[in-house]
Amino acid sequence: MASVSYHISSLLEKMTSADKDFRFMATNDLMMELQKDSIKLDEDSEKKVVKMLLKLLEDKNGEVQNLAVKCLGPLVGKVKEYQVETIVDTLCTNMLSDKEQLRDISSIGLKTVISELPPASTGSTMTANVCKKITAQLTGAIGKQEDVSVQLEALDILSDMLSRLGGTLYSFHSSILNCLLPQLTSPRLAVCKRAIIALGHLVLTCSGNIFSELTEHLLSELKRNESTSTTRTYIQCVAGISRQAGHRVGEHLEKIVPLIVQYCNVEDDELREYCFQAFESFVRRCPKEIDPHIPNVMGLCLKYITFDPNYNYDNEEEEMMETENGEDEEQESDDEYSDDDDISWKVRRSAAKCLEAIVSSRHDLLQDFYKTLSPVLISRFKEREENVKADIFSAYISLLKQTLPIQSWLHASDASGKDDVPLTMLQNQVPNIVKALHKQLKEKSIKSRQGCLSLLTELANVLPGCLADHIPALVPGIVFSLADKSSSSNMRIDTLSFLHVLLCNHQPEVFHPHIKSLLPPVVTCIGDPFYKITSEALLVTQQLVKVIRPLDKSCSFDAKPYVKDLFPATLKRLKAADIDQEVKERAISCMGQIIYNLGDHLSTDLQPTLKIFLERLKNEITRLTTVKALTLIASSPLKIDLRPILGEGFPILASFLRKNQRALKLSTLTALDILVKNYSDSLKPAMIESVLTELPALITENDMHVSQVAIVFLTTLAKVYPSCISKISGSALAEVFQLVHSPLLQGGALNAIVDFFQALVLAKAATMCYSELMKQLTAPVYSSGLAGASLTLHKQAYYSVAKCVAALSSACPKEAPVTVNQFIQDVKNPKSSSAVKVLAFLSLAEIGRTMNLSAQRELKTVILEAFTSTSEEVKSAASYALGNVSVGNLKEYLPFMLKEIVTQPKRQYLLLHSLKEVISSSPANGLKPYVEDIWALLFKHCECTEEGTRNVVAECLGKLTLVNPSELLPRLKKQLSSGSPHARGTVVTAIKFTIADQPQPVDALLKGCIGDFLKTLQDPDLNVRRVALAMFNSAAHNKPSLIRDLLSAVLPSLYNETKVRRELIREVEMGPFKHTVDDGLDVRKAAFECMYTLLESCLDRLDIYEYLNHVEDGLKDHYDIRMLTFIMLARLSTLCPNAVLQRLERLIEPLRATCSTKVKAGSVKQEFEKQDELKRSAMRAVAALLTIPEVEKSPAMAEFSSQIRSNPEMASLFESIQKDSASLPTSESMDMS
Repeated sequence: MASVSYHISSLLEKMTSADKDFRFMATNDLMMELQKDSIKLDEDSEKKVVKMLLKLLEDKNGEVQNLAVKCLGPLVGKVKEYQVETIVDTLCTNMLSDKEQLRDISSIGLKTVISELPPASTGSTMTANVCKKITAQLTGAIGKQEDVSVQLEALDILSDMLSRLGGTLYSFHSSILNCLLPQLTSPRLAVCKRAIIALGHLVLTCSGNIFSELTEHLLSELKRNESTSTTRTYIQCVAGISRQAGHRVGEHLEKIVPLIVQYCNVEDDELREYCFQAFESFVRRCPKEIDPHIPNVMGLCLKYITFDPNYNYDNEEEEMMETENGEDEEQESDDEYSDDDDISWKVRRSAAKCLEAIVSSRHDLLQDFYKTLSPVLISRFKEREENVKADIFSAYISLLKQTLPIQSWLHASDASGKDDVPLTMLQNQVPNIVKALHKQLKEKSIKSRQGCLSLLTELANVLPGCLADHIPALVPGIVFSLADKSSSSNMRIDTLSFLHVLLCNHQPEVFHPHIKSLLPPVVTCIGDPFYKITSEALLVTQQLVKVIRPLDKSCSFDAKPYVKDLFPATLKRLKAADIDQEVKERAISCMGQIIYNLGDHLSTDLQPTLKIFLERLKNEITRLTTVKALTLIASSPLKIDLRPILGEGFPILASFLRKNQRALKLSTLTALDILVKNYSDSLKPAMIESVLTELPALITENDMHVSQVAIVFLTTLAKVYPSCISKISGSALAEVFQLVHSPLLQGGALNAIVDFFQALVLAKAATMCYSELMKQLTAPVYSSGLAGASLTLHKQAYYSVAKCVAALSSACPKEAPVTVNQFIQDVKNPKSSSAVKVLAFLSLAEIGRTMNLSAQRELKTVILEAFTSTSEEVKSAASYALGNVSVGNLKEYLPFMLKEIVTQPKRQYLLLHSLKEVISSSPANGLKPYVEDIWALLFKHCECTEEGTRNVVAECLGKLTLVNPSELLPRLKKQLSSGSPHARGTVVTAIKFTIADQPQPVDALLKGCIGDFLKTLQDPDLNVRRVALAMFNSAAHNKPSLIRDLLSAVLPSLYNETKVRRELIREVEMGPFKHTVDDGLDVRKAAFECMYTLLESCLDRLDIYEYLNHVEDGLKDHYDIRMLTFIMLARLSTLCPNAVLQRLERLIEPLRATCSTKVKAGSVKQEFEKQDELKRSAMRAVAALLTIPEVEKSPAMAEFSSQIRSNPEMASLFESIQKDSASLPTSESMDMS
């Protein structure tokens, strides 16, 4: 300690030296010392250092002054509070000095000190006290000062402090406000601007009263309208405040908007510009409150976007355009009016920006936009000011983006008619758009050409094919931009990417007349020295090749003359080794396409080119692209001769199957598959064997997709080379069987295995005959054979084995009866284990579904006997078997089954399951004769007290309705008025099963009556409401179009179910403990699940603020519901960040409460785990909220995040969440389907 103070005192001594270099070095050394964490100063040293540094601020040498200021930062954290106050006092006094240099350096000093003060949440009082000192001085300085530069500095520092530590200055807010408001009338614009910025930071943290006081003041001043210049400032101030704290302005909008509307009509262009800027910030920041004013605001925007009083757009605008760009410009300015005074463009620009804000936030008004707004914008594409034109283009692009049909799994199956109206309206306006733009594609100005192209690109994406009739008008412009020497490289890249979109989205025939003019400039671009242009040009060429000679339809266009241009240019890029990676890859793909479409025109050039492909295969960087290109070439209908490269290429491909790169394995398997199919006569057995040795390693349950592709390839081999079957038999087969017995096998991979087994049996190889395969398939089940053994394999594996058994039987119909007999004997044998019985029943089911098993007389009795088995698995397998065997022979089995259901009440549940299988798997025509009997029978059971039985009945009813919807749906509807709640619940659940995610004939009928079924959301019975919510959720998830138009009626009932009902909470005594049970929890959970689903499918129909109210309640509810609402909150912060920002304070409280709860010390392990999971989920929501832009401006969020950082437990949790989310591909991957 002593040595430190000694060292420092020696530095201080040097600082008094007359030599400026000594002073500089000593100050620099002090800086170094202060930056060390370990330094501790005693009181005396503190005093001396502070005094010395403050003195050095007035040093004659500027460099010493600068260093001294820098020292203040680290010093703040190292000295006691009263010393910091001394520093601040001196700096504030210096700010008012007459010396300009001292004032500047002091204001830098103050900013440094403020940025180093610890944030308020760390609990230190220093920050608060120091800030109060500074604020008191600054507000005085701002008020009294005559010198503008001091005022500006003071306002700047005040803004800094408010934005960083606004909450700490709570007690000063009103005095700050009183000091800032008069500054708004300052004659100096810079002062007004800075005062507005400071007010913006103030409104983020100030209390409601102060905010109201500010708004009242602004409103009264706007009404008084003393002079236009002050009115301008006040309007700017309103806009500034709404940008910073839009959610607070919302409640005052009613009064503000009419005033601003009134000022739009004053003849003052700057004032108008500020008015539109204010409107824009309202539209973006208070979407809900501005809603009633939108038509009015839009009207004004449309009026002023054409406001150009000093320029005459004649009817001969075409000629005007020519001359305007010509030499006549000089003469125009001889008039008394100079163009520099014309600021009407600012009004037009701000109106365009405001329109863009309206368009991008109001998806629901699309049709109105196309009626009123689109024609006006199109008419303004001729705008003469470049900046304004850019904004008009971007507003129109925004409109097109809103029109883009939503491409997602939700809507693909759900093309409802109403979404097409805007598209049709747009289609009708395309000719006008092209008319307005095509001349501009040849203008000098690069900026406006780029604007045109980005607009046309967006248009071609939104309406593919819409420009087909206008290609002749566009081609000259494209060629001009590509060939024009003065075009920048970006201009060319944009033109090429537009051309690419155009070629992809239109039919080839449209371009054929223009190939002659389009191709040369594109080929020139392939040779461009700049790699980005080359790579874009290769992409376009690849598309052009498809256009010149489309192979999927006959075409009269002669492509031959163009090959001599295309091929050499691409070949040159393909050969070059020293070019950019992206160009290499695109050259390979482009050449692949050329050979695929035009290979027969290449004659002698073909072989050398293929040899280059072989070289590229051997290179690690280009191999994946080359494999894809070869796959394309091999699949060409032109039957390209690949023999010269197969001998060397095949082993290389085989070696790729060993590599660790998954994409490479998959692409290679696809390539090999195509080669084996199309070039079987050119492949030697040795080549095939080299590939076969690699395959077993690929077939594993760890990667189902690779396994599936590998098995598909094996199937191709078994079909094309039956001779190589014996080679397959070894390890590859063992892996396939391993896979069949895996619990993960399903879907595509299972179907691939089924096809493979059928191909094997048909290949008639001695080692792989029917009986051998059967034996290996069923071995694991029979080996566990003893009667006592339980199920050894996973349940899923039994279904897989049964499917394979059925496939083998259908491939060898002669063998099938023996197999079926064997299975029936297995079931009858009392010694068989339950595993053997389950497999036998499932196999009978799969075989019986496609084959008529009526020859087997014992089958019915065997199945019915199994219904009394002690093993649940055997029972359900028998019920599955009965259902599927009936599908194969409805005439015999269905009446028998219906009779059994009536006479055997004990077995009802299993028999109904069988009936469900019949209804799900039978063709509609086969079922028609039995519909009435089944319907009557089901309705007898729809009031059964067992919920399980009711659910099966409901599923049967729903699926049966699909057989004849027009007749059966009205019958279901009738049942809604039934007295028994059970019956109503069953009917509503039945409707859930009629909703599928694929389009179906029932949809139109459902749409008409689903409203009646949704009325059960208000049913007096709790259970009926729960199943109604499940049905609603299913509709919202699978077919949003059914419910979109009913939401306004349904949402109130849905929200009603999210409330906690006190009357449903009861206490249950369990011995000495009392335990509360909430019967309403399931219904609430179902309601919140529906809300989550609506976020994905019907976001544009929700009033997000109303929605957030209920999310907010859910955040304080039961554990399960909180978990759900945390996920909803995370999703909301990506979908509608602005709305979440407005509610942030109310949403953060429950999150904070969850993150800081402590579990009681003696609690059980589950309680700890539960709380831990809750905290993780809440933290995920916090992490999502932090991704919202501008969230850090919210004081509540800033405080909470610093609380997280300062609490070690929360901090580590937060870090682990961030690591998790970084490893996930995107936050969008969260899907609850």
